[in-house]
Amino acid sequence: MFNGWLGAAGTLAGIFPGFAIPAQEAVRARREIHVRLAKRAGETANASTAREKSVAREILESPMRVLLVEDDWMIGEVVRDALKDASCAVDWVRDGQQALSAVKVHSYEAVLLDLGLPKVDGMNVLNAIRASNNAIPVLIITARDAVADRIRGLDSGADDYVLKPFEMTEVLARLRAIVRRRAGIAAPVLTNGIISLDPATHEAQSPEASVRLSAREFALLHALMIRPGAILSRTELEDRIYGWNEEVESNAVEFLIYSLRRKLGSDTIKNVRGVGWMVSKGG
Repeated sequence: MFNGWLGAAGTLAGIFPGFAIPAQEAVRARREIHVRLAKRAGETANASTAREKSVAREILESPMRVLLVEDDWMIGEVVRDALKDASCAVDWVRDGQQALSAVKVHSYEAVLLDLGLPKVDGMNVLNAIRASNNAIPVLIITARDAVADRIRGLDSGADDYVLKPFEMTEVLARLRAIVRRRAGIAAPVLTNGIISLDPATHEAQSPEASVRLSAREFALLHALMIRPGAILSRTELEDRIYGWNEEVESNAVEFLIYSLRRKLGSDTIKNVRGVGWMVSKGG
């Protein structure tokens, strides 16, 4: 939100607490933040060839359903678009009250949480999440750079703390790391002894093939590989593939599973009739 960055006197207080900056300079600073956030997310003008853009997208890709809590429209749009480019399903809310409502109703792999929020401050959102015994990974993204703020955030239950402005490649790498830790997985490559899946490259391997998956193929297989042996329903898989405002395509889950079986082998994903789908816990 514009007023979240520029105060009545035209200061960029959200990023540089205590420093008065003329409004024109503040706008320039916001534009610089926009460029830095967009860098290597496929939005920079310097990606001069299709190959460079492809490499940038491959670096970022790591699918999950993420709740983005950010009140600034410029930053929120860039982060949301970068997460979508990384095959994440993204729900974006702009105040603390909406964030608390969202985590009560929906299941997420992670939360990206700003602290300077309207209605309910980000620290109070974090405290409420942890007070409800919700263990969802939380990555704070904020301009509050004081050591005391970082210590308070981490001691209150945040899994990581990143200062604005930031590189989206680093944010996505930290997201992958906290989701792996929460799932009890140390290795960056997911495997059940039959299939291996690399979140950084979208490459999947089975005894029959080694292939690079499309964004939604990867999102679906990633959801299954995070919990091998667990049965996920159609609704649970759709939640990992689509965000709030995206239209769910008819039979999309069946089509993606058919495509994955054709590429990796017919026995890689098992159907439990009337319940859902799973990958074996170990081979």
